[in-house]
Formats: sequence, structure tokens, C-alpha cells
Amino acid sequence: MIQDRTRPRFVQIAVSRAAGAGAAVDEALAGIDLAEACFLLAFVPEGLNLGRVAEALESGAGGVPVFGCTTAGTITTEGYETEALLILAFPREHFRCASMLIEPLKPMTMKSIAADVRAHAARFRRTAGWNRLALIFADGLSKQEDLLVATLEAALGEVPVFGGSAGDNLAFRETFVLHEGGYHTNAALLLLIETDLGFQGLGFDHFLPTGCQVVVTEALPDERLVLEINGAPAALEYARIVGCPVEELSPQVFAENPMLVRQNMNYHVRAIHDAPGAHALSFLGAIDDGLILTLGRGKEIIETLRSELDVRGPHDEAPDFVLGFDCVLRKLEIEQKQLSGPVSEIFRDRRVVGFNTYGEQHCGVHVNQTFVGVAFFDPAQREFA
Repeated sequence: MIQDRTRPRFVQIAVSRAAGAGAAVDEALAGIDLAEACFLLAFVPEGLNLGRVAEALESGAGGVPVFGCTTAGTITTEGYETEALLILAFPREHFRCASMLIEPLKPMTMKSIAADVRAHAARFRRTAGWNRLALIFADGLSKQEDLLVATLEAALGEVPVFGGSAGDNLAFRETFVLHEGGYHTNAALLLLIETDLGFQGLGFDHFLPTGCQVVVTEALPDERLVLEINGAPAALEYARIVGCPVEELSPQVFAENPMLVRQNMNYHVRAIHDAPGAHALSFLGAIDDGLILTLGRGKEIIETLRSELDVRGPHDEAPDFVLGFDCVLRKLEIEQKQLSGPVSEIFRDRRVVGFNTYGEQHCGVHVNQTFVGVAFFDPAQREFA
């Protein structure tokens, strides 16, 4: 039989666009060979009843562990989608997994979390010749991802950590992670994964720093709220530097005019979520008094996406699939520019599957307006030292 090379070999992908939770889960699970699965990832769109989703997954998965989170959209075999349930099945022949629920996130006890994570990793028996990575899915409204991912990076040492913050489309009301048959808020899900597949981490945005720098002169760090920039009301000063009337500030304006933070030699996006109250700015990443912010300007998003996803393995082979965590503000900008079709085509060609996030975790840093992913390669092509 000739293999269908348009679909990955090392992950099963199932999608349902049914409006009812039970029907959506049943339809998706019908497309998966559960006998081969080590674990499932379920990325759930806004609108499905989470209790019903959890019940249907628990009863229908046949004892296979199911993890996941709520989303701000999914990346399916068709590209960007808003209302599609996505379930990925990872085969036991090539994957092992150990899960840990971290709660509460707020207040966060970093020392305790680090100790628990180290103990969790020590209990996860290593398989000779296999590689290890970690995935983290966090409550996207907890405002704790910065501390969380830094703690995980320190606790796990050489194990790379990739992840995305759970969402609920653009509602920003409540987000959840799925673990052991239930949905949890103010929590994070840590998955330690071993695989005989080769893998490569990805992380990129499409912004360059401009010469416009500002200083945060008053902030509420615990709330990620900036009250003043350059000694002026934050929203008024931001509107001035981007050339937009303050009353016309919107998610689209924020998406196209992000603020960047420099760390070592790299710039990371600190995305603005809203302009609440009396001219404050609400951010999706860590802020503090005295922080220097640089206005970002976008470069060509299609060419950036195409080139950054053109990753190759040790023998110049393309990935079998890419597990992707893509910020919802990137999706918003892409939709605003009417580029959803070309972007979805690139995702299909590169076999990208995953979800739209409220923030991304990569290299020990919580970032925004960034694509973070893991490209997995055929284990037959691996080179061992």
C-alpha cells in the first residue's frame, strides 16, 4: 500500500466541527486508533460545554490518558479554525508521558513547585536512547506564566520546555487545562514526554525594534497593568507614539503595534491586551516600574512564517509534523490583513497542528505574539552520538 505522505506518520489527527460537545468528541475519537495511543491531547474551542467534553473524553477514550486545554482557536489539517475540536493521538511505540497538575498558580510558591517538578522528573523512568522534552499548558488568565516557566526551566535543567497559555477565543473570561478527567482553572499542566523521534524547537515572531523607546514609570506588576509611560497616562502616551486617537485603540491596533522587551541580545514581545479604566494599559506578559519598552514594527508575516517553518532534520528531511502554539494576536493580525488563506496553506504544507494561545513559553521565557513549536522527525533518520 502506498502511504499518504500528506499526513503525518507519527501522530494521529482527528477534528470535529460538531456544535454539541458529546457529538464533537465522539466524532473525533472515531477517527483515532485508541489501541495504538499512549496519550491524547485535546484542544477545545470556545462554545463547547467543558463538563460534557470531559465526560465524553473519559468514557470514550478507553482508558487512554487525555490532556489538553481550552483555546483561542485551533490549527487543524485545514489550517486556522475557530470552532473546531482538535484531538491528537501520540502512539505508544514512539512516545512515553508523565503528567503533573500544578495548582494553584496564584499565589505561586516557586520553591515548592520546583521541588515537586524535580521529584516528578526523577520518578519518570528514562528510556535508553530516547530524548526528553516538556510541554506546559497554563491558565492563560493567571498572569503567572512568567514565573512558572522560569521555575520549570531551572527545575528541569537540560530538558527543553515548550508551551502555550490556554484561551477562550477573544473573550478573556476564563481558561482551563484538562487533566485526569477534569478541567482546572488557576492551574497548569506539565507533561514530561520521552520519544525516539528527533525533535527541534521553534520560536519566532515577525517584529523588529524601532528607535522609539519608552519607560514604564508606574505599574501594578501583579496585575500586569501599566498606569504611566514616560510620566504620562499609559494609554494616552501609547496612542501618541503609534499615531492613533486613544478612543480608537483596539486589539487590532495593539496587535500591529506591540511593545518589545530586550533580554540579552534578543527582543521579545510584551503584548497589550486592553486599555482599561482611566487610560491604563493591560499587558499579557510581565511588566514592572522602570522597564524599558521598545515599539515594534512588523516585517512581512507570510515570508517570515514560510522561512521559519522551513526546518530540516540532520539528513535535510522535513518534519513529520510540527506541534504549534500560535498567539491569538498573530491570528488576529493575519485575519485583519486578510491573510488567513495563505497562512493556513503554509500550515497545511508544513503539517502544523496545535492551537491559538494567550501567550507562549520557550527557552525559559513567557512571550506574546510569537509562534512556538516542536518539529518532530522520523526516528529512522536520527543520528546518535
